[in-house]
Amino acid sequence: MVKVKINNLSVWYNNQPAVKNISLEVKTNEILGVIGPSNSGKTSFLKTLNRLNELYPNSRTTGEVLLDGLDIFKQVDKHLLRKRVGIVFALPLPLPLSIFDNIAYGPRMHGIKSRKKLQEIVERSLRSAAIWDEVKDRLPVNAFKLSGGQQQRLCIARTLAVEPEVILYDEPCSGLDPISTLRIEEAMRELKKNYTQVLVTNNVKQAARVSDRTAYFLMGEMIEIGETKDVFTRPADKRTDDYITGRFG
Repeated sequence: MVKVKINNLSVWYNNQPAVKNISLEVKTNEILGVIGPSNSGKTSFLKTLNRLNELYPNSRTTGEVLLDGLDIFKQVDKHLLRKRVGIVFALPLPLPLSIFDNIAYGPRMHGIKSRKKLQEIVERSLRSAAIWDEVKDRLPVNAFKLSGGQQQRLCIARTLAVEPEVILYDEPCSGLDPISTLRIEEAMRELKKNYTQVLVTNNVKQAARVSDRTAYFLMGEMIEIGETKDVFTRPADKRTDDYITGRFG
């Protein structure tokens, strides 16, 4: 079943192309990995999926992105879209609030006032992000007291608190140690039960470990997409093989 369908998507900034005529599908409850060297259009592609690219001046987008069959540019309010399609950035960006209030912030903004309901959401979200056991006795503590890896999992939990359908990750482990990276990857695998996920990563080994399918981008174009095991063991394009084996990029 297809969750997100992208047709002929192109993105420009100041008339410079960042994404060039990309078409692909993201299946329900899969992890789609997107790999490629720097300036290959990965992040621009990702931000288009919840229209964050529109925050940049002089950006222009053509093509079609369908979420459950609805055109996100024409048929879905952008604020509702960003609730349905959450994003986790490379650098963890906790709010200058307690751990509890970081997670409760989104639900409160959407009208939930009940303390009991908020407590349920906070616990569920922190459990889903594999950080509950580490912070359950520290919920009143400022989120900045957490380690970098814990802050990133907190940001994942904050995204989960508003009950999205799709989670986008832009290099979520780029500055983290191997143990923190492992915990986030474990959380991503567990989240597959209920969420569709798109992972942009420069770490090809990470894509190989957690992605069900992988797309390779180069200079704004999608070179190929396929089952991860196939892309990594018998890529269809030599440029893909050169990248994943370290001969390029």
